[in-house]
Amino acid sequence: MGDRIQFTAPANDLKIANRELGTVEAIAQDGQMRLKMDGGRDVQLDPHQHAHLDHGYAVTSHSSQGQSAERVLIHVDTELAAKGLLNSRMAYVAVSRGAEDAQLYTNDRAKLPQALGHDVSHESAHVPTMKPEQAITPKQPEIARVIEHGMGLGHSL
Repeated sequence: MGDRIQFTAPANDLKIANRELGTVEAIAQDGQMRLKMDGGRDVQLDPHQHAHLDHGYAVTSHSSQGQSAERVLIHVDTELAAKGLLNSRMAYVAVSRGAEDAQLYTNDRAKLPQALGHDVSHESAHVPTMKPEQAITPKQPEIARVIEHGMGLGHSL
């Protein structure tokens, strides 16, 4: 009892969205679970019918959008392969989830400002770049010499 869980798929019959969080309040002898969802609703569920559950103690900032927690722990790896995901917006979203406390952990304190300093507020999700030599230019039609036959003085067809 008291365990935090997260749904990893929607449970439409229970009106529960994917990544919604709750707390286990009771587990009956037959396995039925009573949950207190973070939105305040009480839900009864059979885990055999709703097997898409995971621990809800640590969640990504993406899956926690629109939610807050008493405290948040944020891990920023400055050597991470997905550096495009590290930016000022991600930092703001992650830090703003904590109502009372937010702690940031990193592998390289000196590189942290550069990793999180990238501003993406005016960029689209994908901005294609193309070098001028890669541009596709429409092929020009070949102009062939056209010889017309017709009637003229002294000529006949």
